[in-house]
Amino acid sequence: MESLGSLDVFVRAGECRSFTAAGQQLGISASAVSKAVARLEERLGVRLFHRSTRTICLTPEGALFLERCRRILCEVESAEAELLQTQSAPQGKLRISLPSVGTLFMPKLAAFQRRYPDVALDIDCSDRLVEVIEEGFDAVIRTGEPGDSRLMARVLGTYRRVIVGTPDYFQRAGLPQHPEDLAGHACLLYRYPTTGKTDVWPLSTDGQPLAQDLSASMVTNSLDPQICFAEQGLGIACVPDIAVRRQMDEGKLITVLDDYNQDRTTFRILWPSSRHLSPKIRVFVDFIVQNLFPL
Repeated sequence: MESLGSLDVFVRAGECRSFTAAGQQLGISASAVSKAVARLEERLGVRLFHRSTRTICLTPEGALFLERCRRILCEVESAEAELLQTQSAPQGKLRISLPSVGTLFMPKLAAFQRRYPDVALDIDCSDRLVEVIEEGFDAVIRTGEPGDSRLMARVLGTYRRVIVGTPDYFQRAGLPQHPEDLAGHACLLYRYPTTGKTDVWPLSTDGQPLAQDLSASMVTNSLDPQICFAEQGLGIACVPDIAVRRQMDEGKLITVLDDYNQDRTTFRILWPSSRHLSPKIRVFVDFIVQNLFPL
């Protein structure tokens, strides 16, 4: 940038044929212009101006260098104008990461895409703990408390995990009244793909987690099979209420053991902290905060 500054000083002096006039345009003294040109000549090893007590004129080398510098500075101005344009309109690739339940967000993301067609979404769906900055994500949606001080965060909403089954299933297998009643039921369990651990259902009494003896009739690392099997009356599943709200409203799935289930999980959107937030990230964060909940 210092070199570009020197070139700008030289071009102004070459066009004005005067150190004084160039200094007036730049807001610096004629002496400062003269010294900047002298440093440039020393670095290049060539004289750019013939000087007299009253006037300056370009040497042949200076005239040739002036034309080249004009083109260079025009390219810089074009690059700056192009960058300013990208900073004023949301566009470009936006890399985001969602948890596996984030497939429920797709209609909202589709609405975002329709509103901002020049933003190309690159979507990662995973329950793993991503390194937002190191992996180059522009924004992520996750549960739990943020642990990276380099990230900004905003709360999106909350959901509950509920234990559900069909009325027909409970008519056949019995309606569990207490957590220990689950021992006799076909449980559709979720296994975390990153750790291989089976999800623990959020059952407690007086704030103390209850021991569980769940008999797995099916284990999966995806939400959709749990919901499908539960809807088919093949067992009971513990799933986010936002994933089965329609089925619950229609009476196809009903919840059990609600008195023992105080689960509440918070969704947040996180993005790298920056004084100069790009338009595509800014509009995405604002859109998601305003539109994601209720699903």
